[in-house]
Amino acid sequence: MFTMRNVQATDLEQLLHIENEGFSVEEAATREAFIERIRLIADSFIVAEQEGEILGYINGPVIDQPYITDDLFTEIRPNPESGGYQSVLGLAVSRKNRNQGIAKSLLEKMQELVKKNEREGITLTCKQELVSFYEKLGLVNHGLSESKHGGVNWYNMVKLSKDA
Repeated sequence: MFTMRNVQATDLEQLLHIENEGFSVEEAATREAFIERIRLIADSFIVAEQEGEILGYINGPVIDQPYITDDLFTEIRPNPESGGYQSVLGLAVSRKNRNQGIAKSLLEKMQELVKKNEREGITLTCKQELVSFYEKLGLVNHGLSESKHGGVNWYNMVKLSKDA
């Protein structure tokens, strides 16, 4: 069984390892990006942990619009106390801990924060092969994203609070 908590600066190395397992070099967040996210949006950066080992994480800033734009991968601002859309810039589980419901639990935890902080909804982008996974978790495919992060085609996935 694992627990979930907000990120801490001491998690950095484990987070980078999981990020690089889950994303290509072009897609993966940099060390500097993680340091900024830990510093500025720890309130929406959740880790799943078991006996001191990080199994996976979810993170992203609150944004004003329902879709993720590429500038978010390099420019993070602190989250407002309420309102906006909770974006997910990263959701990853370590290779050896996949297929155990960890990603689903992390997304559900983020959705709890959406409700608690009266956000408009939750938004993320994913590759085509993950669209059905997110649809099973209640997100709706809004089609191809304008994002070209990492040189990949992404799909906008959104779940509005009123639809929760």
